[in-house]
Amino acid sequence: MSHALYDLLSRLEAAGIYFRLGRHRPDSVLVSLTLVGERVDVDVFEDGHMEVSRFVGTEDIVGGVELVDRLINENTD
Repeated sequence: MSHALYDLLSRLEAAGIYFRLGRHRPDSVLVSLTLVGERVDVDVFEDGHMEVSRFVGTEDIVGGVELVDRLINENTD
């Protein structure tokens, strides 16, 4: 019997969709997809259920180094 994580990875590979794996929580594996106009995060849990977050945008250029500096400053602990 296959696990949902392996099924998902096989489907993404067959479709030619780029993905990255991460582990940011002790109870799931994060599969991050980069698609045109959006990023998708799929948390796959041990029991096989998935939680999906979509981040949709226009991919317009919205700033330069000043925006990078501001974002870093606003998100520094």
